[in-house]
Amino acid sequence: MKVVIAGAGEVGTHLARMLTNENHDIVLLDDSPEKLSKISAEVDLMTITGSAHSFQDLKKTDLAKSDLFIAVTPFEERNVLACSMASYLGVGRTIARINNQEYLQESYRKKLNNLGIHELIYPESLAAKEIVASVKQTATRQLIEFSNGKLILMGIKVRENALILNKTFEELSQENQHLLVVAIQRNNITIIPKGTDFIKNGDVVYFITTRSEQQNVFDLTGKKQFDVKNIMFLGGSRIAQKAIEKLGDNYRIKIIEDSREKCEQIADKFENVLVINGDGRNLNLLKEEGIEKMDAFVATTGNSETNILGCHLAKSFGVRRTVAEVENLAYMSLADNMNIGSIFNKKLIAAGYIYRFTLNAEISKVKCLSASDAEVFEFIAKPGAKIIEKPIKDLDFPDEAKIGGLIRGNMGYIAHGYTQIQEGDKVVVFTLPSGIKKLEKFFK
Repeated sequence: MKVVIAGAGEVGTHLARMLTNENHDIVLLDDSPEKLSKISAEVDLMTITGSAHSFQDLKKTDLAKSDLFIAVTPFEERNVLACSMASYLGVGRTIARINNQEYLQESYRKKLNNLGIHELIYPESLAAKEIVASVKQTATRQLIEFSNGKLILMGIKVRENALILNKTFEELSQENQHLLVVAIQRNNITIIPKGTDFIKNGDVVYFITTRSEQQNVFDLTGKKQFDVKNIMFLGGSRIAQKAIEKLGDNYRIKIIEDSREKCEQIADKFENVLVINGDGRNLNLLKEEGIEKMDAFVATTGNSETNILGCHLAKSFGVRRTVAEVENLAYMSLADNMNIGSIFNKKLIAAGYIYRFTLNAEISKVKCLSASDAEVFEFIAKPGAKIIEKPIKDLDFPDEAKIGGLIRGNMGYIAHGYTQIQEGDKVVVFTLPSGIKKLEKFFK
């Protein structure tokens, strides 16, 4: 597939790296020669210096022969205009990064579609959903629902009190038919487990299960859910504000923000939120604002180090649930090893969302896992696809991937060796990067 990406910022360059690893033909357009020079030294792609809203510069990318145009510059209006222009020039499909919730309303989306903007991505909104899920699911590192919760992926840090410690996966599957371990993360390495492997203290274990069996997973891993009522946000970013909107009025929320102007804007916007103007790294301020009484602490400043440190401090004060935005990819593993709770990166979230449009298979969902390069896909089994020909055990499925379960009608089912996937099933697959292209031949 030939893909043109406009914008060599963090989302654009991360996406370019992902796609070149899959042997796609990538063209990266940006008006900064320095940014393009930096990534071209690391990644095998074509770079073009130019403007995303110039017909002449867009033509240089050979859009008429391209399958996909992705506009992820920092400027929303430039992305929307660039996609419209790219459609006019003959590209197959367009995706625009936006910062405005209004564009996602159905009536406006239809109008934008008529203008040649086929897909919209709002990274801040996607990241806010991650925060809300993390605050509400207090026993997990990460929780992903498929088809409105018919199947659930749960990432859980296993400690010494877990009943499943040192048990092989063969034993685990025999004793618990309604859950399946699809991966473990150990010492910054993601492992697709074999039957003879076992869980060690400190592993992050990814389970596929159903909602009715969720409590059983908590029991096996020694985890207890607790209610969150008091939440402190460090930083009043757009992501924080979007998360507060999604959380609603059932929580007592405080925001600590060092910009007085932003404090005033947030206070005007949210009547039930207490806004404090100050430096969230100040220990005395945190104590004065009752950090030890908080159930959750969410750090969403523009600085990854501040967010990691903030969550580390919150843990030391006894806050049970902490969530950190870590936008510096180099710090993801460090943050995960510090046991500061849940972490998220909006670049990874956005890239994962966009990535599904580059695969030659029908996909209803794709998610990158925090502090890991692994991903989870929800494929739709097409008529005549290889995946429906035989039971799973006879499919010669890639070692780098594992089928966790399937959704058929209104029911979710855990996958086993004798499971026969049928046309129309939604199939949840966990995979390492090296397995992604291999999956296409099973689902296309």
